[in-house]
Amino acid sequence: MCPPEHFDVTYAINPWMRPDQATDAALAMRQWANLREIYLRLGHDVRLIEPVPGLPDMVYAANGATVVDGKVLGARFRYPQRAAEAGAYLDWFRNSGYEDVREALSVNEGEGDILFTGRLMLAGYGFRSDVNATDEIGQVFGLPVVSLRLVDQRFYHLDTALCVLDPDTAMYYPAAFDDAGLAALSEIFPELIEAKDEDAEVLGLNAVSDGRHVVLSAAAAGLASQLASHGFEPIGVDMSELLKGGGGPKCCTLELRP
Repeated sequence: MCPPEHFDVTYAINPWMRPDQATDAALAMRQWANLREIYLRLGHDVRLIEPVPGLPDMVYAANGATVVDGKVLGARFRYPQRAAEAGAYLDWFRNSGYEDVREALSVNEGEGDILFTGRLMLAGYGFRSDVNATDEIGQVFGLPVVSLRLVDQRFYHLDTALCVLDPDTAMYYPAAFDDAGLAALSEIFPELIEAKDEDAEVLGLNAVSDGRHVVLSAAAAGLASQLASHGFEPIGVDMSELLKGGGGPKCCTLELRP
């Protein structure tokens, strides 16, 4: 995770960003700190990266890289406003003892568009990451990769439209995918939980699951009820200020899989 010390919305590179609306850096920090405290209470180990001045989106740590089996594939950002984040995250991994750290050749925005199911990788494309990143992802991690095309610009990253809950279960927003993507998800996951419009539109799917607990936006009350009915334990967190940059709990969380 990266503290939002420099958080602000000074440019617009996704539909959620409104530079004409004021941001509250102190509120963003309190919301982020609460999210971190939830992870600690659940028994998770939280590592921090030092925020870099001039990189207001660095708080969205999920975009910094993808890590599976200790292998690290760095990000390559589509927009120049975020480009320097890639090097900052790669430096953190190298300085933290990771031995297999690779710079990306194709545009990929880390776990924003790359999700791990436990058996294979899912690669979103259409708005931010390139479809040809699929080959690179497969080569780095040695796993099958399924490409999923995003078709609704509000859900510009895969992690805004899909959350893997456990190897057999995911929650998703069908309107964010094309027909081929919907068919692929039906084959991959025996159980799919469909988010309603009102929950998807507050980025309720931008959530983090440890297989039992699901940390998600407190505004996605309907989705929380659906999760509970499927045997998961939803934990709501207020991310309203960080939503102004287009992110929720998952955007603020890069999972380090040893």
